[in-house]
Amino acid sequence: MAWIILIALVVVSLGGLWLAKVRGGMLTACAAALLFGSAGYALQGRPTLAGSPAGNPESVKFVPLTQVRHAFFGDFTPEEHWLVLSEGLARAGNSEDAVGILQNAVRRYPGSAQLWIGLGNALVDHAHGLTPPADYAFKQAEALLPGYPGPRFFRDLAIARSGDGPAAADDLIALIRENPNASWRPMAEQLLVAIAMDAERTHAQPPR
Repeated sequence: MAWIILIALVVVSLGGLWLAKVRGGMLTACAAALLFGSAGYALQGRPTLAGSPAGNPESVKFVPLTQVRHAFFGDFTPEEHWLVLSEGLARAGNSEDAVGILQNAVRRYPGSAQLWIGLGNALVDHAHGLTPPADYAFKQAEALLPGYPGPRFFRDLAIARSGDGPAAADDLIALIRENPNASWRPMAEQLLVAIAMDAERTHAQPPR
């Protein structure tokens, strides 16, 4: 059953990209990322084992982006195939095409806050920090979902990944106080712990 689902996901993802008018090198890169991932799973995949996040190091040292995304938006959304493709390209080290996929997606679906967040995350990965274009993407998501904490959380995560842990922590604490019973609160607390540990490691390093 796992193989049937895998093949179906590949076919549906490529079909969706074709319908979205993704062509040329971008489509080839996406197909390669899908086939690379499928081949890896075929050789090493063990469906009975629990999953283990494999995002890029900048993401994993705080909290995995995919895990956070599912916590705020669920596992099965119309945007999922775009985001899975982009994250797969980023994990393969192709951050430029990871950005390109989501730039194409937001042009086609500008009303999707989740795609704008994904674009913001991809831009942060590509630039190794929060840039004005990434900040714009997060703010677009906030405008589409006023009052919803998801876009704000991802922006705080981007700030932390950019090296400004204290600023991210201050806003995360405020976000938790505003949403004391939220289901995502343990994840926010996990991020706060990760920020504190990262700061401790930084201060413990001897001066050069």
